[in-house]
Amino acid sequence: MNRIVAHFLDGQVLKGYTNDFLPAKDHFHLSGEGQPAGTKPREVRCAELKALFFVKTFEGDPQHQERTDAAGGKAAPGRRIRVVFKDGETLVGTTQGYDRSRPGFFVVPVDVESNNERCFVITAATQEVSFL
Repeated sequence: MNRIVAHFLDGQVLKGYTNDFLPAKDHFHLSGEGQPAGTKPREVRCAELKALFFVKTFEGDPQHQERTDAAGGKAAPGRRIRVVFKDGETLVGTTQGYDRSRPGFFVVPVDVESNNERCFVITAATQEVSFL
């Protein structure tokens, strides 16, 4: 099971788990955090998402200031990229698979202290994508 935080285009945020997310599929299922056993998972359509964050914990560290440079030069492999979403949020990391013709792509934060392990960005939710 992957621990995820789903950010929707309408601003809604859902936390939970998935075991069937695939970048090539147009939907997946999310079992909400703290839901009772046996609760039916929610079907999530990727077209409704801004991004899907694969996280270490649901709580994170509200005091943490995300770095945009690799401490000690220990960035994940791939090309450095800056993503600006249509809502103004900016994400900096590395990617190995950005192609604007695909529905989405993974970004790994350059900040090793980040609560995000990786993020699947929905291409249609971006305003600007640039390599650094």
